[in-house]
Amino acid sequence: MKIRYNAPVILTFSLASLAIFIVSRVIPEETYYSLFTVPGNNMPFNFFSLSSLRLVSYVLGHASWEHLIGNLSFILLIGPVLEEKYGSGRILIMILLTALVTGVFNVLFLSGPSLGASGIVFMLVLLISFTNVKKGEIPLTLIAVIAVFVTKEVFNMFQPNNINEEAHLVGGLCGGIFGFFFAREKKKFKESKAMPQDDLTVKW
Repeated sequence: MKIRYNAPVILTFSLASLAIFIVSRVIPEETYYSLFTVPGNNMPFNFFSLSSLRLVSYVLGHASWEHLIGNLSFILLIGPVLEEKYGSGRILIMILLTALVTGVFNVLFLSGPSLGASGIVFMLVLLISFTNVKKGEIPLTLIAVIAVFVTKEVFNMFQPNNINEEAHLVGGLCGGIFGFFFAREKKKFKESKAMPQDDLTVKW
């Protein structure tokens, strides 16, 4: 029996986050935050410089062990299932797009800096909720997940904390869009498979 690297994107993302957090304990704090945070709209930021990489790299940074473990617990639980379903390439693209959209949103509309993979977590949560969507049906579990997710984040927005709930909602919105898109793609694929094909069989 051998150990299989069964979800390369999710596992690599998790290992990179862990390695970066460990390194953050031994390098200057300002260096760490200059590489793995995305600034708010009250800070200078040049979209057309090397610092624009922070629009994606911030998802690999975490503020504490609790922050890191909390995010990786969900990512490692949900991520491999979705990577097997959609493929490594698509999952990587979805992670990068969610990071970029959430990062740009933070720079343009939020006042404080942000770091961490919470937006990715909420993207995965909403995405997996679309797994059982069928033609003409909306699973009750999908409605429940969205209701709980939105209610929790909106409620927390009015609590004094250092969490960007708005960014979480943007990540969840990305997951919902991806889920809806792939559900439609799956539907079209099934319909094309069901269409009658020309009978090219030669009968003798």
